[in-house]
Amino acid sequence: MGRGAQQSTRDAVDRQLGIQNQLIQRSDTQGQQDRQLMLPAIQDLLTSQGYSPEEQSAITQEGMGAARTAFDALQERAANRTAATNNSAGFGDLTAELGRQETQNLSQQARQNQIAFANEKQRRRLAGLSAIGQTYGIDTNLLARAMGVPASLLDARARASGGSSGLGGLFGLGAGIGSLFG
Repeated sequence: MGRGAQQSTRDAVDRQLGIQNQLIQRSDTQGQQDRQLMLPAIQDLLTSQGYSPEEQSAITQEGMGAARTAFDALQERAANRTAATNNSAGFGDLTAELGRQETQNLSQQARQNQIAFANEKQRRRLAGLSAIGQTYGIDTNLLARAMGVPASLLDARARASGGSSGLGGLFGLGAGIGSLFG
């Protein structure tokens, strides 16, 4: 290869590397801006306490209300039967049994609510961690793609520089890789 052809090849490769560097720089800048916008939301997910106190109260009231409704209906039915038959025998025992069952059911509902609250807190934290992984995974993919495209350009530039081997060839390749990342 003549000197003119070598210089022409080096110039073409340098132009292409310059274009690649500009694209990488723009992409990196955009990625940083995107991360700055996303990080407060991700931080909120990571430090989230799960449902707000208002949401927890609404969930608790709804669950407890549903549990009480069934027992209220059973107790009303027993009272109606007592009134209809005019026989109150066993009404006290039935009411006591319904009260015990209601207490057990309400405590189970409270336990399920606490588990749901803890699960929601954990779910939000995992969503925050996932978002961080995806956010920084973009940079990893960009870097991998950036390394894949210019590698052939660097090889062409090294060959155009006279195909030197040894330290000179290594330094030429190192300078090319260095130019990719600033």
